[in-house]
Amino acid sequence: MASSSFLFLHVLVMLSLASMAFADLSDDFYDDVCPEASPTIKRVVEDVVRQERRMGASLLRLHFHDCFVNGCDASILLDQTDTIDSEKTARANNNSARGFEVIDKIKSEVDKICGCSVVSCADILAIAARDSVVALHGPTWEVQLGRRDSTTASRTTANNDIPTPFMDLSALINNFKKQGLDEEDLVALSGGHALGFAQCSTFRNRIYNDANIDSTFASQRQANCPRSGGDSNLASLDPTPALFDSKYFSNLVSNKGLLHSDQALFSGGETDDLVKTYSKNLNTFSEDFAESMIKMGNIKPLTGKQGQIRVDCRKVN
Repeated sequence: MASSSFLFLHVLVMLSLASMAFADLSDDFYDDVCPEASPTIKRVVEDVVRQERRMGASLLRLHFHDCFVNGCDASILLDQTDTIDSEKTARANNNSARGFEVIDKIKSEVDKICGCSVVSCADILAIAARDSVVALHGPTWEVQLGRRDSTTASRTTANNDIPTPFMDLSALINNFKKQGLDEEDLVALSGGHALGFAQCSTFRNRIYNDANIDSTFASQRQANCPRSGGDSNLASLDPTPALFDSKYFSNLVSNKGLLHSDQALFSGGETDDLVKTYSKNLNTFSEDFAESMIKMGNIKPLTGKQGQIRVDCRKVN
């Protein structure tokens, strides 16, 4: 009987340890091991965004594109090698995703303040995205932490799973549903396009061929985006690309969405009402955006002993 009781206790202890190893993310994950981690990330992000406000949108986009490919595991940061199929050359990221050197700088500063490499690159992406939004006068939220970094990447999955600027509403809904995100998340997270710019190649077809577009808006965009050539010419995604506000949604109501996938959110479908609500109420949009960012940040994280904490965010240890 004593032997049986000991075995039962041993099993309980092992189960307890296993649950801790794969525990949920928490907002105080680094409080004991490196309490200065988050303030350090915030300082670097604020400095960078102060120098180039567009970088705020770029850092937000990195986190988004990371989470949509096999979860929020910093796979987007891995460079191409014989064994790594880098996501940096996927269609949505190639010559488009930026901010990698900022993540390198943050990682260096954080490891220095912590004394060793205890903060994952995946968590750095999540915190930097939040701090970028705040630096551009957007909402804040408690970032859940404790993610670990992947040891693999997948350009093929990136090509398949990152939503494209050419999708219609049904495709967008299905794309987000695959990640466990609903229609409200789709509209709220698309509001991240309150910040930043898009390249001509991503909106050329819309400004020349879509019917549901304001003619004056289309003409203005055509001036910097010819029918051929100028693929990398930039246009702002909304009238105030360095300020987190609700003008992105006001643009959609006026048929001035830059991307086809933007205007799809206000095209006679089930998301029209929410777009209208956000266009009139910045507080509601901000609250929903923050909630959806937390939800997106929880997509299939590696925790416990899964993955690793990379020393260099660009390569596997």
